[in-house]
Amino acid sequence: MVGFKKVPTKAVLSIFLLSIILILLLYVDFSTDESLPEEIIETTESLEKTPTDVLSYKIHKVKDGENLSIIFEDFNLPLNTAYRIFRLDNKNLLSKIRPGDIMRFTYLGNEITNIEIGKDSINSLLIDLTDGISIKEVSKEVELVRSFKSGIIKTSFYESALEAEIPDSVIMDFAYIFGWDVDFVFDIREGDSFYLVYETAFSNGEKIENGDIVVAKFINNGNIYKANRFFTNVNKKEFFDDNGNNLQKAFLRAPLDFAYISSHFNPNRMHPVLHTIRAHNGTDYAAKRGSPVRTTGDGTIKYSGRRNGCGNEIVIQHTNDYSTRYCHLDKFHSGIKKGKKVFQGETIGYVGSTGLATGPHLHYEFKIGNKHIDPVKLKLPSAEPININLKSDFDTLVENNKIMIQKLESLYPNEES
Repeated sequence: MVGFKKVPTKAVLSIFLLSIILILLLYVDFSTDESLPEEIIETTESLEKTPTDVLSYKIHKVKDGENLSIIFEDFNLPLNTAYRIFRLDNKNLLSKIRPGDIMRFTYLGNEITNIEIGKDSINSLLIDLTDGISIKEVSKEVELVRSFKSGIIKTSFYESALEAEIPDSVIMDFAYIFGWDVDFVFDIREGDSFYLVYETAFSNGEKIENGDIVVAKFINNGNIYKANRFFTNVNKKEFFDDNGNNLQKAFLRAPLDFAYISSHFNPNRMHPVLHTIRAHNGTDYAAKRGSPVRTTGDGTIKYSGRRNGCGNEIVIQHTNDYSTRYCHLDKFHSGIKKGKKVFQGETIGYVGSTGLATGPHLHYEFKIGNKHIDPVKLKLPSAEPININLKSDFDTLVENNKIMIQKLESLYPNEES
């Protein structure tokens, strides 16, 4: 049997040649040490870290019945720190904490760094925990800014004062100061003028108290009224005219700040509801329902309740056999009851229409003994004048005030003069 030799096919030859080429390429790569570049995967880490020392605050208003131990515990003050605070309070400053005080806790992270206890708009107690423990009283620096205002009345004093950009609280103080001599509803005339200087307390650029009148001048129906603020002692201020007469009277001229007289004192008046002749032994002030009614003088409440045509009524007994009566009240002020002592200007009730009344108003009576007196025409007794020992300081104050008012009048002259 004759043998034969296998001849490689074209496919096998092609595979063989391709293998040789790949071997040669790998050899060249290793011999030159030039490897293929690696793929680099980059990751970016955030550089921002969560702060561990964040400054924060918590505010707490002291409630009735609370004590500092409970408050400190509620705000996570460590017990041993609270104990050290109480032990270091040698002046018993913390015993003066009262309901309504505002406490501010400052935290750095979770730790309390200081506790400030506000006593009023100026004074506070500071418990500093940053470097040991210290307790001290702190008073803000106060700047008094003076404002100069004036105006001429066109319709009402209140509206004219608002047009002069006088704060509402100062308007009320102005009416109160002159309210013993002037009824700001019945006595006001178109063309009346007013001039005033008041101080406003600021601390760190923020108002901390309402404006306080320094000097005021009011020209009403040709009559000139002056008011000079004078401190008769450290804690008591009073207002006097240029001669040292006290502006305060034993009674206010009217029991309402702003209202109008709808019916005068008249012993022969026709009653609007009963349509019979019945003496009107007082003055009716028409005002919005709910307007506050104030007692015109110091005294003791003799009667408080509902009675006949007067509706809700309050009778106040004053000194020297004087008494006043307030009728048709919508309701009584909180705490008003028989036997309670009240003080001039104190709110005792609110305007209404209870009893025999055609609409919301206040019926006000003034009696001396058993005799009814017209409160509009009554000449009110004054309080004590300036003390003779203070007269020299007072006269100096008056001269300085006159200069301020003269400058104000030159800037804002009375258009009718």
